[in-house]
Amino acid sequence: MHPPEKKPAAGSQGEEIATGGRSWPGRASRLQSVVLAILLWQAVGFFNTWKPLYNAHLFPAPLDVIAAGWRLSQSGVIWVDIYASTLRVLAGTLAAAPIGIVLGIIIGRIRWAEDRLEPIIELLRPMPPLALLPMIILWCGIGETSRVFFIAYSSFFVMYTSVVVGVRNIDPAMLRAGQSLGLNWFQLYRFVILQAVLPDIVLGIRLGLSAGFLVIVAAEFIATDTGLGYLINYSRIWFRVDDMLVGAISLGILGVTANYLLVALERRQFRWRVSSA
Repeated sequence: MHPPEKKPAAGSQGEEIATGGRSWPGRASRLQSVVLAILLWQAVGFFNTWKPLYNAHLFPAPLDVIAAGWRLSQSGVIWVDIYASTLRVLAGTLAAAPIGIVLGIIIGRIRWAEDRLEPIIELLRPMPPLALLPMIILWCGIGETSRVFFIAYSSFFVMYTSVVVGVRNIDPAMLRAGQSLGLNWFQLYRFVILQAVLPDIVLGIRLGLSAGFLVIVAAEFIATDTGLGYLINYSRIWFRVDDMLVGAISLGILGVTANYLLVALERRQFRWRVSSA
């Protein structure tokens, strides 16, 4: 007789690995921390109403932010801005992805490219994207091209770095096995290297999207009349802090949603690899 299979304890790391993600108690504790923070924030707002300590217009309570969000959703403004910002982030990330993936594979595998191209990329990577924004406007104008280019530039480096690290960490035994089977260089790249680095490509795209949502506010300061960045900037001019918070929270929700969707895709497609997310 076979010994009974030992099931991982509830809430343990073994259960998380077996189920391909976090256990429900872990998710519940995360949700509880967010709810408690919001309740504390609201309690401070109630206390400030009873005994004023600060200007409530400069730091509105959660109920005021919810009311502002409802007003913006009823007018349709917030949905137009969410659509515009999401489209720009996706366009910038997808524009940067092929360049980051191809350069990452080439530099990670070819010594000539590593010696000649990597120093240039490493010189550009520490430069803050905001420092290049005026030049991007001069090069691309003030239309959609400059905004997408700015997001693509910001997303490129994290995707490139993820792919380079993944290529350099490929087990040499896999490469020798492919060569011993008679694969030519194209087949080696297609069936061995690309397949091995696919999880790192997905991770790079996930991080690239996060970088895009981080810089979208600055990108939408450039002569636009739509987007969450425009909403935040416009609300700042008229001292509508509640609207500013609606825009900022919407960006946070979009970023978290995109991240979890890609994490789910990563776990589904690469079950053999325990996700670090």
